[in-house]
Amino acid sequence: MSKALSVDLRVRVLAAVARGLTHRQAGERFGVSAASVSRWRKLEREKGDARPGPLGGDRRSHGLERHGATILDCVAANREITLGELRTALEAEG
Repeated sequence: MSKALSVDLRVRVLAAVARGLTHRQAGERFGVSAASVSRWRKLEREKGDARPGPLGGDRRSHGLERHGATILDCVAANREITLGELRTALEAEG
């Protein structure tokens, strides 16, 4: 799994950009990509600092959770339901 670069590095890179270096120049000096510098600047503008967000974890189950009650109702009504039938029932619900 990937690991976020340190906040200290991000701060030093952004300080170099504030002193006049381009994103590409700052990236070359500190060994990061110009795209990373751009993302960090965007984070700094939008959130006030360039701290990394959380890494890993579940990012997809919210779709399943949204339909949890319907899925449980379908399974309770028919314990032998197939995934195809469950999909049809979910499509009928919208």
